[in-house]
Amino acid sequence: MKRLMFALVLGLHGLAAHAGTVRLEPIQPIEYPTDLDEGKVELGKKLFFDPRLSKSGWISCNSCHNLSMGGTDNLVSSIGHGWAQGPINAPTVLNASYNLAQFWDGRAADLKEQAAGPIANPIEMASTHELAVEVLSTIPGYLREFAEVYGEQPISIDLVTDAIAEFERTLVTPDSRFDQWLKGNDNALTQLEKDGYELFKLTGCIGCHNGPAVGGTALQKMGSFNRFETDNPAVGRQGVTGDRVDRMRFKVPVLRNIELTWPYFHDGSVRTLEEAVDTMVWVQLNRRFTEEGRAKIVAFLKSLTGKQPQITLPQLPPSGPDTPAPQPFD
Repeated sequence: MKRLMFALVLGLHGLAAHAGTVRLEPIQPIEYPTDLDEGKVELGKKLFFDPRLSKSGWISCNSCHNLSMGGTDNLVSSIGHGWAQGPINAPTVLNASYNLAQFWDGRAADLKEQAAGPIANPIEMASTHELAVEVLSTIPGYLREFAEVYGEQPISIDLVTDAIAEFERTLVTPDSRFDQWLKGNDNALTQLEKDGYELFKLTGCIGCHNGPAVGGTALQKMGSFNRFETDNPAVGRQGVTGDRVDRMRFKVPVLRNIELTWPYFHDGSVRTLEEAVDTMVWVQLNRRFTEEGRAKIVAFLKSLTGKQPQITLPQLPPSGPDTPAPQPFD
């Protein structure tokens, strides 16, 4: 029976490759969403890039989730209001729509809830939801666009975050070379990359890093086998639930575009992909790679880099005569 099942799986893989259909693998191709509301997308794009959502008028969503830098800022932790430094590494916004929850500790259920957080966080954008809505409500261009998209109703933080979330749904990175291979193109990957993927599965990395985003679908303890040494104060999911069993449980990061999103881990303590691989296989799986094995894994991970969002910077509507002035750093 085992031989029959093995032969069946091999046959299905062969059929998929021959027919150009998707291979049967624990990772699936990234696809661009087809159910977008284009009006919300365009409005959300403006809001994503608009620093007027912040208290100082200097910080936008793109400040920490820079779309020209893999959807992050390549800093150990982001710089916020008054040059405050956040306690944790900024995760990428690219492919974030595939996450089971948002933030490292999963405290936001979806993109919409996540978008509300930084606006009112005192060490990030340092505004309030009320002030952000007040500012937007004094800008004639936004008043018109919100009315066109949502109908005649007052601007609210619910509408603001809804639009931002719709724009963020477009920030996917399809057509990586690995996706091309999944869709049947045997020549899309080198032999080293194919060997790396097989080792990735054999070692057990695939247990957490699976699905279209190659992660983001679970919360796992950082240091399942061996202690992860860090001086970062973040305690992971425990900070949300208060339960000690959740200490050091974090959302599994997506591995799409991982070569672009250094430094790595919630504490941003590792700058190279090679060191990140060595650390993870030790603390999570109690294994060590040879130099050859590590090179295979890194080669595979780099094949996950997809087409980056081609975003034309929006022209932001000018402030109105009654728009509150930005408040300088304290």
